[in-house]
Amino acid sequence: MSDDILEFTGERFTPECVREIWYEHMHRYAFAGKLVQGLDVCDAACGEGYGTALLRSFAASAVGVDIDETSISHASQRYGKGFYQASVTEMPFSDENFDAIVSFETIEHLTEQQAMLNEFRRVLKPEGFMVISSPDKRWYSDARDYDNPHHLKELYREEFISLLKQYFPSVRVYGQKLLFQSVIWAEPESSAQSSNGVFQVHENDKVTSGQSGYPAMYNIAIAARSDEHIPDDVPGLCLFGDKDESVYQHYNEQIRKNIQAGHDLMERDARINRLTEKLKDNR
Repeated sequence: MSDDILEFTGERFTPECVREIWYEHMHRYAFAGKLVQGLDVCDAACGEGYGTALLRSFAASAVGVDIDETSISHASQRYGKGFYQASVTEMPFSDENFDAIVSFETIEHLTEQQAMLNEFRRVLKPEGFMVISSPDKRWYSDARDYDNPHHLKELYREEFISLLKQYFPSVRVYGQKLLFQSVIWAEPESSAQSSNGVFQVHENDKVTSGQSGYPAMYNIAIAARSDEHIPDDVPGLCLFGDKDESVYQHYNEQIRKNIQAGHDLMERDARINRLTEKLKDNR
């Protein structure tokens, strides 16, 4: 493994991960990046450091904090200064130090959730804000009959909101889920308002927003004899999907088949090796 790549343990995300987890983690940081432009930010429970590095492309400054010594050492080597080993319940910063705190998929890993939020409130300026995420226990665990051994205290949506309001009375909630969608967007030639909430990561890890950034497979046009006859309520971004998520179901089925096929091939190769050794012994 390369010296600048942190080993994936099954829980702590690294940017070398693939499939769903990459989209989920990178999207959250891109979302937060637009909110923290020009601000001083703390990435609490920064892990490998990729998110702190991404935030730095938006913010005036961004530091990362994580309790894991290996992660902080790696982050410092890969992304430079500004990473601190500490618990999110006791951070090494003065009162009212940051304009914003970003903390993704952290709170469910702690039983001391109130202590963490109290600490966030302490280091935030009075006019500061926090961007925080946590899996919804109803859909992440209960509906899937799934138990993540790394999660110490998952929260239902109502519990999450209630807990946040104890320390931050004003709360706005957004949902996130990876979906297969057909996307229609306004091209530059269009007079429709283009959404600035579309993010894309490029090969050099630069994040851009605005237009979709993808080449269109189909071109859709609305035409009339004059501009006044063109509907003025056409959205700059339109998504379409099915409630049953049929494409996603097919995708997961194929992934399961591929994984099983990989196991079957490994077992077959092991049997062949054992038979080969037997033949050698019988000669």
